[in-house]
Parts: sequence; structure tokens; C-alpha cells
Amino acid sequence: MKLYSWNVNGIRAVLRKDAFVPFIKAEQPDILCIQETKAQPGEAVIDLPDYQEYWYSAAKKGYSGTAIFSKTKPLAVTNGFPADIITRYHLTGDVYGDPNAEGRLITAEYPDFYLITVYTPNSKGDLSRLSLRETSWDPAFLAYCQQLERTKPVIFCGDLNVAHTELDLANPGSNHRSHGFTDEERRGFQNFIDAGFVDTFRKFKQGNGHYTWWSVFSNARARNVGWRIDYFVVSAALADKVTAADIHPSVMGSDHCPVSITLDL
Repeated sequence: MKLYSWNVNGIRAVLRKDAFVPFIKAEQPDILCIQETKAQPGEAVIDLPDYQEYWYSAAKKGYSGTAIFSKTKPLAVTNGFPADIITRYHLTGDVYGDPNAEGRLITAEYPDFYLITVYTPNSKGDLSRLSLRETSWDPAFLAYCQQLERTKPVIFCGDLNVAHTELDLANPGSNHRSHGFTDEERRGFQNFIDAGFVDTFRKFKQGNGHYTWWSVFSNARARNVGWRIDYFVVSAALADKVTAADIHPSVMGSDHCPVSITLDL
């Protein structure tokens, strides 16, 4: 089973570039999770008859949003966090509004696992959303994954808006305290690892130079001056079932590239 994740940075833009359907036809993912769709229902019509489609749009037009395309119909699909998690972690909003209205989280249940596509809030260049990340979103997301794990293993993927270690971005020295590489955000990701979740890419490949996002300035992508902020993370119970984990920098159309895992169940 091949699972892919891609922050498309606007599904309509990727469609206009004729980059989306050719990618799916070439890679043939069994499940594709996308983030930052920036589309309302009906605004992006995609002819993929082999796939079930599940969309979760932000209330604000042209912003955020997630989707899942699946060849197999899930047992169930839910949008967002459950009410008890929202209440427990005071995930009710900040100066930017309610993150629960931003279409950031879809959970699909399959016979052997839960699959979550997630678009983690960006903490902003001035770190004005870092408090939301540190005190609410990151702990809420971990608690939610652990809650699901009590029933069956969890796979989550998407743009987590954090480079975990200094190996996950080209210029760590000049980016300490930059959004996406603060101690708080890195600690939020480490908490998943400490809880037993596995960063699948690091199961197969070490070292730097493996990035999933590049600035649109200074020819950064061609020079491979980037960040690894898109992930597939799995419960420990599934780690041995992951037989490959890859980054696909040759796939164009977005400032992010797809990431994938192969799962042998």
C-alpha cells in the first residue's frame, strides 16, 4: 500500500499548472493526503473516478484546508478534533481566530489503522501563533493520536510546520528562533517521538539535504536550501510494516514536494 502526502499550496493553482492529475497517474497512490487546499466545496473539480474524495475546507475562503483521496472507502471519516480534546486543551482560538474553523485535520479509519492528514498552524514570522502551538495545538494533537491508539495504530502525515532537528533544514544556525525551528516547536515534535511514535523517513535515511519545502526566493529549490517539515509518522506497532519512506523533490507544482511511505500489511 502506497500512501502519499502533499502540501499543494492551493489545489486550484496546482490544477492550473497541470501538475496534480499527472502526479497521481504516475505515482498511483492508494491514499493521497493533501494540505493547504485553499478551496471551498465545488471550487476544485478533479476527475479521479478511482478515488473516494473527502474535503475539509476552512471557513475563510482561500485559506488552509485538507483533503484525502482514497482508492478504498474508509470505515469512517471525521473532521477536526473531538469536543473533549478542544475543551481539555483550550483550543478555542487566538488573535487569528479559531483553528478549529481552518479545515486542518481529517481522520480516516481503515481496518488496520487510523490515518490523519494534518496541516499544523504556522507560528508566524513574528511568533505570534507560537503560544497556540506550544500550549494548545501540539499537546492536543498528541493527546488525540494517543486516544485513537487505544483502539488501533495511527498514521499521521502532513505539513507539521516544524523542522525537528538541525539535520532537517539547510541553515540551522541562522534559523534558531525562526518560526518552524523554535525550541518550543521542536519540543512539540519530540514529544511524539518520546511517546513512541516513529518518524518514518528517519527509519531509512539519515543526514541532511533531505527537504520538503523551499522558499520561492533566491533560487532556493534549485540550490536545495530547504526545510523538512512534511512527515509521515506512525505508531510503534506499525513501524516494522513500513518498508519504504521517501521524499519526491522532482514533483513540481507547489513550494512543497510530496512525501510517501510504503506499508506492507
